[in-house]
Amino acid sequence: MTKAIGEHHFSCTDTLFVAGTETNTATLEWAMAELLQNEKAMSKAKQEMDQIIGKGKLVEESDVARLPYLQAVIKETFRLHLPVPFLIPRRANANVEICGYTIPKDAHVLVNVWAIGRNSSIWENANLFSPERFLGSEVDVKGHNYELTPFGVGRRICPGVPLAMRTLYLMLGSLINCFDWKLEDEVTIDDMNMEDKFGITLVKAQPVRVIPKKISN
Repeated sequence: MTKAIGEHHFSCTDTLFVAGTETNTATLEWAMAELLQNEKAMSKAKQEMDQIIGKGKLVEESDVARLPYLQAVIKETFRLHLPVPFLIPRRANANVEICGYTIPKDAHVLVNVWAIGRNSSIWENANLFSPERFLGSEVDVKGHNYELTPFGVGRRICPGVPLAMRTLYLMLGSLINCFDWKLEDEVTIDDMNMEDKFGITLVKAQPVRVIPKKISN
């Protein structure tokens, strides 16, 4: 099925592709912004890749399993900066009581995963970007751990999870390992705007503007 908009035609496949690329680019930008603000985390990510695959080399899919800190950076970015703040609405098919609250039958429920990711009763130093919290942890983003569910859970989990994770690991890892990054002239870390711009997806209110310097391998 194809829908015409102006002179352009968008199929269902196009819609899924565009939706996937928008959330991936938003997550990638947030990850870079957090790493630029956290020199220690950036240094650890670079050191890990230098030791495992070699400085200046592109990250390949076969490398990812050997890069636990890179995996932790992605998880921590998802925890703080969900690309979509609410999961797909659910409807209760019966009256149910949760934590002392009654949800009536046929009520539509919105799960605020953004708030869960910043809940101080779940996460220590919840507003602090700290990939180390995921090192040695079995918490993942595949819908088995309710404290971190950027893609949803159950039968309606996002079908693009495998593609999204592969893409993010390869893009972020390669950007970190192949380039050194600095902010534009006269811009300091303190000047970076880390506010969200709320919409269907959560993106940075102001884009990250940085200058790359290629690393020789």
